[in-house]
Amino acid sequence: MNCNIPRWCIENPISVISSAIRPPDQIIQPYEYGDPFQKSTCLWLKNLPLLRPTKIVDKGEFYISPSGKKLPAWYSNSKNWKDRSRTFDGISNAFGDQFGNESRLPVPVEQLSLF
Repeated sequence: MNCNIPRWCIENPISVISSAIRPPDQIIQPYEYGDPFQKSTCLWLKNLPLLRPTKIVDKGEFYISPSGKKLPAWYSNSKNWKDRSRTFDGISNAFGDQFGNESRLPVPVEQLSLF
């Protein structure tokens, strides 16, 4: 977060980053970008606008675990941590479409150091 580049976006599920460093600039869901799933994903942004939803769809199905915990069905069907940690295609495409054209982004401004 303290690197000397004009723009960046850090993407990570809700985690210790939010409390240890700073709250995210935005929390998004895959179902806001065309994938029928729930997975709260935090974005920390430097000189980038908030990511705009591209196609809001149904939130997807849920599974009740034997312990009674309610989980998104995609999560309970995932075989390993790699499956669960992937970024959904709709979100990846939105990053490219919205952040990938330098001429459409705001002019970078200096920000105060976080450290």
